[in-house]
Amino acid sequence: MLGEAGRVLYVGKAKNLQRRVGSYFNRSKNLRIQTMVSQIRDIEITVTHTEAEALLLENNLIKNLKPRYNILLRDDKSYPYIYLSADDFPRLAVHRGARKLKGRYFGPYPSASAVRETMYLLRKLFPVRQCEDSYYNNRSRACLQYQIKRCTAPCVGLVGRDIYASDVQDIVLFLEGKTNDVVVGLVKRMQQASLELEFEQAARYRDQIDAIKQVQERQYVSGERGDLDMVACALQQGVACLQVFYIRHGRNLGNKAFFPKGSENRQPRDIISAFIAQHYLGKAVPREILVSHLPLDIDVLQQALSAQAGRKVVIRSRLRSDRARWMKLALHNAELALKSRLSSKAGAHARNAALARALELESPPTRMECFDISHTSGEKTLASCVVFNEAGPLKSDYRRFNIDGITAGDDYAAMHQALQRRYKRLKAGEGRMPDILLIDGGKGQLAAAAQVLDDLDISGILLLGVAKGADRRPGMERLFLLGREQPLILPEHSPALHLIQQIRDEAHRFAITGHRQRRNKSGSRSTLEGIPGIGPKRRQRLLTQFGGLQGVARAGVEDIATVEGVSSKLAEQIYQTFHGNE
Repeated sequence: MLGEAGRVLYVGKAKNLQRRVGSYFNRSKNLRIQTMVSQIRDIEITVTHTEAEALLLENNLIKNLKPRYNILLRDDKSYPYIYLSADDFPRLAVHRGARKLKGRYFGPYPSASAVRETMYLLRKLFPVRQCEDSYYNNRSRACLQYQIKRCTAPCVGLVGRDIYASDVQDIVLFLEGKTNDVVVGLVKRMQQASLELEFEQAARYRDQIDAIKQVQERQYVSGERGDLDMVACALQQGVACLQVFYIRHGRNLGNKAFFPKGSENRQPRDIISAFIAQHYLGKAVPREILVSHLPLDIDVLQQALSAQAGRKVVIRSRLRSDRARWMKLALHNAELALKSRLSSKAGAHARNAALARALELESPPTRMECFDISHTSGEKTLASCVVFNEAGPLKSDYRRFNIDGITAGDDYAAMHQALQRRYKRLKAGEGRMPDILLIDGGKGQLAAAAQVLDDLDISGILLLGVAKGADRRPGMERLFLLGREQPLILPEHSPALHLIQQIRDEAHRFAITGHRQRRNKSGSRSTLEGIPGIGPKRRQRLLTQFGGLQGVARAGVEDIATVEGVSSKLAEQIYQTFHGNE
């Protein structure tokens, strides 16, 4: 569809051309379509042999012409891979572009930073060369990488081919997601080194095991062993976010967020359809693509992608078990990325202005503080204080307070102690007083906070109590102000309420994180001993497999269950012991 001076407005495909073109001139269409139609001066038509061919042509034209009324995706030309050469002493490198060189390619990775992180880890774990061939072929002595034990110097013959091949095999297993096989081998080497009293070498193996376990936590996808991508779409206020998780050989290589243009008045299934066509056509395609919303033209998409890949490509949306759990995670990531996008600086100013109107203030607040309390059955009580300014969170001013000397579980006393310590310092000139002080609670908590400020002779701060509504549902909060009998209830869609919820939730998150750290630090000595079913042998296996207690604490349920003698139920119990139920 062409506008003035032949400018392309829209590119589309259709199996029934008459019906599709006629639908655009239906008066019931939304304002966006009506606006586009009013600008049409000409329509050009190209006939293709098949729907798949039409799909390819459509997306080539969209990429080249970038029509205003199409869903437009920022097109990344190529994704990075990790390349392992086929030389006698293979080289490990980052690769972009056509895969013409002999060797193995692992990926694609969603970003250069994901590749750099993996390459940095591999450099620490496995001493395989990463230098260019021109550098490698002209060495007369070992370089600095050999001195710092990041390479075994095959360039000058300081390592045999068998030993080097063993390191290369470990890298291949690691990049294929078979990290348990690597860990088992390292555990045997560590135990052998200990028996031979080579404790320095044993410690090095232990550090390798710990590092592998850490990356395994981030990258391993339970129940998957193949190649697939997960595509989740979140849509709000006319803005769409597509979150893509890349799974290769059962490993999560990372995720990436896309924000396509032209998403107004579109359905998530239409956005996913446009994304899949633009993102995958002309690039490497996994065997499966899992989607949060099934496109209407799924058959055409599968046909085109299968023809391109030379094998069957399946798009699925009805997911169960682990796949459903991972899609839920992808959707959650999409929603978070979208919220972050919408919560721009301009949006923060608008929400501040809305809060000023809701609270009948003369001007928007420039500094707000919120306190929250966290403990486990009264033990290891901790208070958090988060600070927001006009632009959002001011994390450099966040503070935590360890609460001692109070009756276990007395939240009023804990809040009183935290407020006293905080505002004594501010009154002494150690910081800036806030315009608004938010307290998580109702009239009782608000009165206790007011008493602290009165005792310290501090005035000019607006106190605001935030009480959860019925069934503790978000959007039903009640706001209490001193001197006001009835609570203030803002509409669920109010920007002012969204700002208050964000501040309160951030205080809650900051408090829980600090409490867990305090609890784990104090109880780390006897944590495993206190779990029923964990005897000396299983405890030793856990500590050996994960390189110590901190490694066990960081491990996921699936990782713990891989240890010999640990069932899935016991693994869940170990995980809950370290992480609790908050």
